[in-house]
Amino acid sequence: MHTNTLLHPLALRRAEPGDLPGVLRLFADTSEWLHRQGVRQWPRQGFGPERIMPLIEERVLYLLDDELRYLDPDLAAPPVATIALDGHADPEFWTPADEPGAALYVHKLAVARPWSGSGLGDALLDWAGAAAFAAGLPYVRLDCAKANPRLQHYYRSRGFQHVRTVDLPHRASGALFQRRSEDLVTMAFRDLTLAELITAA
Repeated sequence: MHTNTLLHPLALRRAEPGDLPGVLRLFADTSEWLHRQGVRQWPRQGFGPERIMPLIEERVLYLLDDELRYLDPDLAAPPVATIALDGHADPEFWTPADEPGAALYVHKLAVARPWSGSGLGDALLDWAGAAAFAAGLPYVRLDCAKANPRLQHYYRSRGFQHVRTVDLPHRASGALFQRRSEDLVTMAFRDLTLAELITAA
């Protein structure tokens, strides 16, 4: 695990409306980095609030925070990472034959550049798989850029199987992957969403 994760305690929580500026900044930074790598999956300036606020309002966007940031109330630091997880299968990619309701779907997975290589992307994918397992669903799924073999290799190395590639001219994404859900435990961060589940029970 990267040194950052040893020195900085991390916690996963649901995004709130007040988090929007930091989330937009994280996506903008990530999108710019992707474009410098020649990857065009996301808009170069990141996403507008009209794309992200609905995810926050639906309570399906999750943030990974460096808990030390709370020691300085004036520090407006963006989240360390973000992931959206929901049951919304993109109808342009997943067909009725795929049984779209048999999975949870990962979207907007991003890790801040200073935390790159820390294993947080792996940990968040494991968390998503565990969430699907807890929901009684057999799969966690995602789509990624058709022209990004490096990213596709990463997902394969994390146990995802390539389902197929849907080549639509108006979509940069279209490489579809899925992995069996598992009851995995991550030690990379504290999962504050568990408290919500206990409270709701």
